[in-house]
Amino acid sequence: MIPDRNRILANGLSEEALGVYIDVLMDGRKIGEYKPSGDKVMDLVLTSGEGVMKAPEDLLDQLIATPHGELVRIGDMAKIEYTQGMTQVDHLERKRNVRLEVTPPENLALQQALETIEDDLLVKLREAGQINNVDVKVGGNADKLTLTRQALQWNFLLAIVITYLLLSALFGNFFYPFIILFSVPLAAAGGFVGLSLVNLIIAPQPFDILVMLGFIILVGTVVNNAILIVHQALNNVRYKGIVGKDAILASVRTRIRPIFMSATTSLFGLLPLVLATGQGSELYRGLGSVILGGLAVSTVLTLFVVPALLAFFIGREQPREKIV
Repeated sequence: MIPDRNRILANGLSEEALGVYIDVLMDGRKIGEYKPSGDKVMDLVLTSGEGVMKAPEDLLDQLIATPHGELVRIGDMAKIEYTQGMTQVDHLERKRNVRLEVTPPENLALQQALETIEDDLLVKLREAGQINNVDVKVGGNADKLTLTRQALQWNFLLAIVITYLLLSALFGNFFYPFIILFSVPLAAAGGFVGLSLVNLIIAPQPFDILVMLGFIILVGTVVNNAILIVHQALNNVRYKGIVGKDAILASVRTRIRPIFMSATTSLFGLLPLVLATGQGSELYRGLGSVILGGLAVSTVLTLFVVPALLAFFIGREQPREKIV
């Protein structure tokens, strides 16, 4: 229904008033509520009393009263125009809701598409003042991605805390687990290096949920090498009479072979997961690259960093009698 503004004003009405009249003529308009004593509240609805109109054109012949006391046809102040429109109006929490579905291309990660919408598109629309009174929320897979990412972030911290408590219980000490857990940042750096190399050499790999899961797996994997070194060094001091740095050197010398053996088998086992380029390989390539890169870097750096840190504190250890 397209109003003629000049004719509406000439009759002392407004476009809003005409809309109210049309609302009353079509299916009635709620004007108040009535509550009899001891009964439910009833809506007071104002209707035209002309019966059901069979076609939109019937509205044009309806008469309405103007503030001047005259009767005017709606057709003299508005016309009907057929066009395409919404078949229904969705509501969310009593507010009108318009849903836009966005499907990013296959070569664009969901997280990157989400950042493009939030950081580029929405920011420009807000600066232009085009969505001042509009609440924009992201849902669907993007919303699930955000919730999953937040959950995995806390799971990463929880994995570190659980690992620390287990190591504290096994070593009977609250300090040496800190030295062992120092290999986790080294592994995380290696994970990012492995992910970057996959992006440059093999195929583009987004930072998805499985990649984040790979960093959580690294927490329980890379500490094994540091555990071997610290545990053997402490045994050398406590039960073999070796003092200070000599205990650390003996520990590295005896443990370096099993460390490299276990690391090499793990690395070669993960290589097919990273190098495979068949259909569906992109699902697990990121996971494999993070674990492979983190394990490789931490294996090499742990042999230098952990003994160096341990050398500052191993002098506090005293020989003990071995309990049989």
